[in-house]
Amino acid sequence: MSTPRNDVPKNTDTPDRSGGPQPKAAPKQRSTRPSARGTKPRRGAKVAGSSRPRQRQQAPVPSPQKISAYRRWYSTLHPSLQLIGLQLWMPLFFIVGFCLCYVFAFHAPHPHDVPIALVGSDPTFTAAVQKALPGEFVFHPYDSLAAAKRDVLAGSMAVAYDPSANEFFKASAHQFQVASLVPATLSAVLTAIGVATPKTTELAALPSYDEYGTVPMYVMLAWCIGGYMVSMFIGIMGGPLRHRTRMAVIVVGGLVISLVTNTLAGPVVGAIHGHWPVLVLIAWGWIVAIGLAVNGLSYFVGRFIAAPAMICFVFLSMPASGGAYPKWFMPEPFAWLNNVVVGSSMVDMIKHQIYGVGPGPARGLITMACYAGAGLVLMYFGKMWWEHRRIQAIVTGRTTMFMDAQNANREFLGKQRDVELERHGLASTETGTLQVLRDDDYWEDDRASGDVFTGGRDGLENEPLTTRSIPVVRQSGSALQAERPAEKPHSRHAAR
Repeated sequence: MSTPRNDVPKNTDTPDRSGGPQPKAAPKQRSTRPSARGTKPRRGAKVAGSSRPRQRQQAPVPSPQKISAYRRWYSTLHPSLQLIGLQLWMPLFFIVGFCLCYVFAFHAPHPHDVPIALVGSDPTFTAAVQKALPGEFVFHPYDSLAAAKRDVLAGSMAVAYDPSANEFFKASAHQFQVASLVPATLSAVLTAIGVATPKTTELAALPSYDEYGTVPMYVMLAWCIGGYMVSMFIGIMGGPLRHRTRMAVIVVGGLVISLVTNTLAGPVVGAIHGHWPVLVLIAWGWIVAIGLAVNGLSYFVGRFIAAPAMICFVFLSMPASGGAYPKWFMPEPFAWLNNVVVGSSMVDMIKHQIYGVGPGPARGLITMACYAGAGLVLMYFGKMWWEHRRIQAIVTGRTTMFMDAQNANREFLGKQRDVELERHGLASTETGTLQVLRDDDYWEDDRASGDVFTGGRDGLENEPLTTRSIPVVRQSGSALQAERPAEKPHSRHAAR
């Protein structure tokens, strides 16, 4: 081997120097503190010039965790059965939420306080409606027919009625149910007081590819589900991830979901014609806002994040969105929730973009920003709270039933793997390699007999396998080879 150059003796021809290595001079003592310009000390590192010793505090001995009798009994079950039982809350929660929200909201929609734009005045007509249908309709007088039409298109008025022309004005593109039911109901009242059947004029008709106006509702539902599911899995499996990583997954995942949903609903299915770039941007913003809100909640509820996510963005948002029935047909609290749920603003933005009806995008953008801001606030405080709980659980040794079931199932699967390998004449080592246990001329698992229905290896045809044999790596110098110095290959399964 060559000797490093720094270790070679330095030979000089001067009389005052020896041929040996020169001693190094002692470093000069620094009289001032080193400059910290351009440097950033690590967290927890000592600061130059500090002489106070760091005192270590002894952590208190944690009290033993109290295990209930039910938890002790539950731990005796099969590990896989434990995991299944701990996840059964989700279908139960889904059934209860579906019945309390969807069935309750849609089983008997009935009009209440439906706003009607009345051009001019007609005391006889309004008195007849209040007598025949009390509490169902509220008349708002208008001096201008143009203003009444504008509010019908904006969605603040259900329909407009002009007594002088005996004519109703509706906008089916904004709300198909309202445009169908309200004019028919009020026309029956008019004919009952001796007025001729009024004429009905359509201000915004639905296109042929959306006959009942349900496309915005289902597109909104796809956006909501995509947004909360991305963050739900982040909250369940990505607890230690940084904020920037979580947000990157939400932003990228939101863009992918937006592209997929709008491509399927538009060019593929044909439920929406045009407006693809704008809808992609709208969906992307909403999915990110929903994702941030769910991500912030996940720090506080952990693996149960599916419950609040589905409550906020599915069970309450869909009935209160006004997509199926307007808020004037929904019972409380869904009628009031129409003002705050994301579904309402999303449906309005979709309708305004593709049909030109409903309020402008201002309300939707404000709601989107509120949900995104709430999510960022929850993320900031939730991360600290989650880390505090995590450290506390590590120090005290606290576990949950789900953690115990996961550990038990992991041990069970490891033992089951060893049993299966032994049945096939193999054993695993600590390094992960496999060793052959048996040395018969031909061995086969006793279960590998019969046909495909009873576990046969060759299927119904009972023909030899066409797959290659399994190569088995043997370690040199192992005790196994010492016992068997000359191994002969097994049929079909041993290494060649």
